[in-house]
Amino acid sequence: MDDDALAASLAAHLGRLTFVDRSAAEATALLVDAVAGWGEAQGFRVYRRAASVVPLPAPYQDRHSVVDVACARTGGRPVVIEVDRTDRRRTVEKLLAECDAGRVALWVRWGPGPFTAPPPPIRLVACEVAVRHHRHSRLPARPAPQHSAPAGAAAEPVELPLPD
Repeated sequence: MDDDALAASLAAHLGRLTFVDRSAAEATALLVDAVAGWGEAQGFRVYRRAASVVPLPAPYQDRHSVVDVACARTGGRPVVIEVDRTDRRRTVEKLLAECDAGRVALWVRWGPGPFTAPPPPIRLVACEVAVRHHRHSRLPARPAPQHSAPAGAAAEPVELPLPD
């Protein structure tokens, strides 16, 4: 599966995720769980909070940053996935370093959008989430109900009261 197909597959998987009235931390945890579930469904070995190739800034430079989810796959480059509500420069730098190390980098951005595309070769996986009073919800897209006959269609009169 190429990089774009991986991103599209993850986007389709996340498209089925729903939740209502969650805090930012809860929504992030649900998304990370869904990403890990996607990796497992693909047959990948999944690692949460996996070590990144990027060291932490001073005074912790002897330690490495982590990525939210890393996936090892047979016959393909490893995949690293970050899940973020905000657009952080440090995340972009970390994902670019992961790409330079030979990994596929997917960035799950969530929130009300719009989302700025990251620089290539990072792949954006946008996940629109509504926010109201600091609570986050993701509901399935549903068409509006039809309240009246389409324009130009003749309506049949209904005699009232309606029979039982």
